[in-house]
Amino acid sequence: MRLSPNSGRPALRRAVHALALGAALTFAGAGAASAQGISIISDAETENMLREFADPILKVAGLDPAAVKIHLVNDQRLNAFVAEGQQMFYNTGLITIVEAPSELIGVMAHEIGHMAGGHLVQRREHISQLQVPMIASMILGVGAIAAGAGDAGMALILGGQHLATRGFFAYTREQEASADQAGAGYLQRAGMSGQGMLDLFSRMRDQEMLSEERQDPFARSHPMSAARFNALEERVKASPFFDRPESPERIHQFKMVQAKLHGFLDEPNVTFNRYPLTDKSDYARYARSVAYHRTGQLSEALTEIEPLLASDPKNPYIHEVKGQIYFESGKIEEAVTSYRQSVALKPDDVQLHLGLGRALLGRDGEENARAAIPHLQTGTRGATQPFGYYQLSIAYGRLNDIGMAELATAQYYNALGRVEQAKAHATRAQKILRQGSPEWLQAQDIAMQPSPDGRG
Repeated sequence: MRLSPNSGRPALRRAVHALALGAALTFAGAGAASAQGISIISDAETENMLREFADPILKVAGLDPAAVKIHLVNDQRLNAFVAEGQQMFYNTGLITIVEAPSELIGVMAHEIGHMAGGHLVQRREHISQLQVPMIASMILGVGAIAAGAGDAGMALILGGQHLATRGFFAYTREQEASADQAGAGYLQRAGMSGQGMLDLFSRMRDQEMLSEERQDPFARSHPMSAARFNALEERVKASPFFDRPESPERIHQFKMVQAKLHGFLDEPNVTFNRYPLTDKSDYARYARSVAYHRTGQLSEALTEIEPLLASDPKNPYIHEVKGQIYFESGKIEEAVTSYRQSVALKPDDVQLHLGLGRALLGRDGEENARAAIPHLQTGTRGATQPFGYYQLSIAYGRLNDIGMAELATAQYYNALGRVEQAKAHATRAQKILRQGSPEWLQAQDIAMQPSPDGRG
């Protein structure tokens, strides 16, 4: 698991859906400011599970799963949201707080309902429409105040704001109910039960009794009226798949991911209390292995993880965690062996390749740098991976391939949204790389992009 350094890239900050941010009448303004603190986590196992859960729903919703990007947000509050560019964001808190895979899948179905329904664009258009009469009332109010009718002017200003706010909330409630119904329909068409969706949304109603500071963001931005819940309940219970149980394999997969997130993100003492030594389940061992690693207890961490590999030797993600434990404990050769096993078991997972590439770079010598490059290139293919580009810059630097090192550094800064630094390194790369080559053209694309201030 890696904490990504690209907290709040500019494109991300501009695009975050108001659903995640609560009521906001200004889309780019308040939305961008609220999203500044978003911290993205990279974890192959968690993202693989989210993808497995989401893809069947995306397909029946008429969306191309390959075009939808899924992000994991390091935030312990229960929340999920969508953004422009077919991007979906899931808080770690959502995954660790929900009680069953079906509840997480229910949230996914709801958010996909927003995405497939084009609610983000529609909401922006509706906000624009609401702003016209609000601005007009403000102009009239200011004019009235200037003419000496202060009370009447203030009434005009406040009245316009009140009407706009009421119109926004009414439209939001309509979209939420629409996403409920769409999500329930997608679950039925995918042959899934909506019981989990109903269970979670039922508990969300209790959240509305709490003060706003204690509510989860999802409850605040998805208010659940009695009429809306009753309509959802009727729709979900009418499905022929309502009583379909979840498979033991899916439940185990989900509990393993929950345990892993607790192990990495909670304080170790919290993890040990949550998963005491008396608990011999796979997921308890998984959480404790990570917690022991984080407290520097390598032997204990390996003692917990070995039984997992004995019972499930073909699980690539347990091998990956073992590789991370070894690597961060300075056991480079053992780390390379574990990462190689993880890649061999799931060669299409780009993040596993990134782990192997990093481990190979942990060895000295040009030969290991050359061996690392193909894995790091695979890890950055088709994705914005600052970590992978950074590692590539190190690998090329060891080979004294300065042109490619400069290109990788430019890609690294570009992935972080630090455009000026990216352009500077790309310009240097162009001076070294063969003109017209694919690498030179990549550098040119970065160097020629507009600066944040609008200049070329």
